[in-house]
Amino acid sequence: MTYTAVITGGSKGIGADLGQRLCARGYDVVSLSRGAPDWSHARLHHIEVDLLDAAATQEAGAQIACAHEVTHLVHNAGMIWPNLVEEVTPADLAGLTQLHLGAALILLQACLPAMKGRGFGRVMFNGSRAALGVPTRTAYGATKAGIIGMARTWALELAPHGVTVNVVSPGPVRTDNFWDIIPKGSDREAALASRIPVGRLGTVRDVSNAFLFFCDPENGFVTGQTLYVCGGGSVGAMQL
Repeated sequence: MTYTAVITGGSKGIGADLGQRLCARGYDVVSLSRGAPDWSHARLHHIEVDLLDAAATQEAGAQIACAHEVTHLVHNAGMIWPNLVEEVTPADLAGLTQLHLGAALILLQACLPAMKGRGFGRVMFNGSRAALGVPTRTAYGATKAGIIGMARTWALELAPHGVTVNVVSPGPVRTDNFWDIIPKGSDREAALASRIPVGRLGTVRDVSNAFLFFCDPENGFVTGQTLYVCGGGSVGAMQL
């Protein structure tokens, strides 16, 4: 069997690392992002799309379904938009709902006929430890928590078709999103790392390792699960 993985946010960071590793394993990879990938490979295909735009996402999904028989869907793209509760707007909540939940639904609906036709599929989300609660994360935490509920529902519906659905939920990981909130190399970054039980921040490789487990065709007996890749930060309270 040949495999084709759609990775949202596959241009850099976690998505890029996962995409490169899947290409090295013989997968075709379709990256969806607003900008061109910072990596290249003969098996990499790129579609430029703003996943905050539902209509544009539907167009991308239709394009993918026409050109590829998708076996793996990894919804990795995300944004934080931090604000104290007094400053959060309904538009913040609506925007991240589309990005984290709506885009995943649109893309799954586009890819699902091929998965059902094969009797095989792997669907994965990049969640977040913030689903457990972090200050200034009203819209982000709410929509990342929603991912867990949606994934569990899909897992039940799609299990009879050989499609698994799982969530990888990272804690603080050294990515551009993280450094948009906490300055790179700052005392605040060092202090946060010291409060994580394993004593360090996560890396993109830590997270892509978890995704590779769920991608594996042999791991078909694991579905509806959330794996926290957070250095132990989900075990107790940890203030960012």
